[in-house]
Amino acid sequence: MDLEKPPATDPQQPPARREQPSAPEGCLVVAIRLPVRIVVLVLVVPVRMLWDALVVSGRFLNDTLLRPLGRALLWLGRALFVWPFVGLWRYVVVPVATGLAWLGNVLVVVLVGLYRYVLTPVGHACAWLARGIGAGLGWLYARVLAPIGHAAMWVLRGLGAVLAAFGLGAFAVVAWLVRYLLVVPAVWVYEWVLTPLGRAIAWCARGLLWAVSTVLTGIGIALYWIGRVLFVLPALGVYQWVLAPVGRVLAVIGREIWEALGHAWRVAGRISLAVGRFLATLLRWIFVEPVRWVYRTVLTPAGHVVRDAVLRPAAEAARSVGRATRQALAGARESVRQARADVRRMLFGEPKQRETVDRREPLGRETRTLGSSTTALTKD
Repeated sequence: MDLEKPPATDPQQPPARREQPSAPEGCLVVAIRLPVRIVVLVLVVPVRMLWDALVVSGRFLNDTLLRPLGRALLWLGRALFVWPFVGLWRYVVVPVATGLAWLGNVLVVVLVGLYRYVLTPVGHACAWLARGIGAGLGWLYARVLAPIGHAAMWVLRGLGAVLAAFGLGAFAVVAWLVRYLLVVPAVWVYEWVLTPLGRAIAWCARGLLWAVSTVLTGIGIALYWIGRVLFVLPALGVYQWVLAPVGRVLAVIGREIWEALGHAWRVAGRISLAVGRFLATLLRWIFVEPVRWVYRTVLTPAGHVVRDAVLRPAAEAARSVGRATRQALAGARESVRQARADVRRMLFGEPKQRETVDRREPLGRETRTLGSSTTALTKD
């Protein structure tokens, strides 16, 4: 099967010069392509079937074995690792920590009490003892050691005076040599060499400082005038001749606009008030007054008629029925009470009458006064 189109040939061209078609190349391609496809197909089909089988087996194993096994292992892991630690935390660590916290609190309280009621008094006593020892040492120094030291110094000064008296001549010679060999040359060098040299250096330094300050002052003045001419004066001229007039004009315009807005706001308030009053009056005359007139002239008389003709008679009848019912029930209760009393007398006889006893108390509901009494001692 030739899959490539052969090149077009000119029929007028001689047969000897015609290009030969590439038929062998196309056949070779076809011959190689088809076996490769067949071999690949033969090799891939089992692999794909094996893959599909593995996928189905994996899904089956996942659904039937791995997922339940995973759940069982998860439950077992919880039972072996999570729940014991939870129980240990809940029933061991937390109570122990609570007990330790209570114990720590008790220890803190004990330590605070020990510090407050034991260590503090002991410290105060030690401080008092130290102050006493310090006072004793101070007295010992002032009354004993200081006089001894003064006496020793007086003795040493006396010995020094004696020794100075014996060695005065040698000391004078040494002092003369030191003066004329060291002091006098040093003073001469200071007065005639170092002092002029220092003054010259100071004068040069002052001159250099003056020159530098003069140069810097000139540069500063030049920069000041350059900045003034380039920036300050133009800005001042722009502000004075442009911005200030424009600002005044804008201020006037803004003030006028603000005043116009305020005036318009007040006028609008008046108009709104008038319109609101007009609408309120219109609503009152259209809705409120007719409803009020209907209520006063129609509903109120009709309600009075219904009240006088229906409700009051019905209420009176209901009250009379209630009174009759209550009276009937009271009569029935009285009849039942009398029947029970008759049956009791028939069965048990007449009850014994109780003897009347003077209770020394007023029988009626009389008001007690200061002149009357109900006790046995003060009753008349």
